[in-house]
Amino acid sequence: MTAVLVLAVIAGLAAGPLLAGLGLRIADGYREQPDVGRPGPGRVAVVAVVLAGLLAGAVLLVGARPFLAALAWSAGAAVVLAQVDLAVHRLPDRVVLPSIGVVAAAALADAVVLGTWDEALRAGLAGLAAFAAAAVVGLVGPRGLGFGDVKLLGLLGVLLGWFGWPVLLLGVLLGLLVGAVVSLALLAARRAGWRTEIAFGPSLLAGAALALALPSVLGP
Repeated sequence: MTAVLVLAVIAGLAAGPLLAGLGLRIADGYREQPDVGRPGPGRVAVVAVVLAGLLAGAVLLVGARPFLAALAWSAGAAVVLAQVDLAVHRLPDRVVLPSIGVVAAAALADAVVLGTWDEALRAGLAGLAAFAAAAVVGLVGPRGLGFGDVKLLGLLGVLLGWFGWPVLLLGVLLGLLVGAVVSLALLAARRAGWRTEIAFGPSLLAGAALALALPSVLGP
């Protein structure tokens, strides 16, 4: 376990610069006047540290098993999606949709190898339920929840649903809470107005990470 944990941290620090550059390039693809360049040292440092922390947390959470691939891939996707959403308010399909496939495949592989068929089935149902519920909310209030957020919630539904329905519910609630806190903070600092569009994807991703981490930190 120690060796796997060390490798996870090293992998996160090594992949950080690559994913920082990827996030920048994808965001520039949505701009009318792209300014593609190398990511600054601050961006690279933040992405590398966050990714290393997420990968280490994934190892501590599930250990060396097939579903670890789902958490590792999702960690990389998360740092890319957060960068793009913060920059241009987009959650690109080229990142979200393959991630759903990887998480589903990892859940299936875990079931075949370790017999976790209940977890795999629950993950699939949770993904469908999260996507459907988010789609309804998005149709009713499209200004509050874009279709990119809807697809992201489908991904998080599969990922969090593998751990249980309470974890999925906690992740969504924490995501909403983080989003509300960020919005109020921006309003208080006069960095945004009541009609300013605020990227919601990073808040959903943070809520998911917290939902997976808090039970381990707080204990039963």
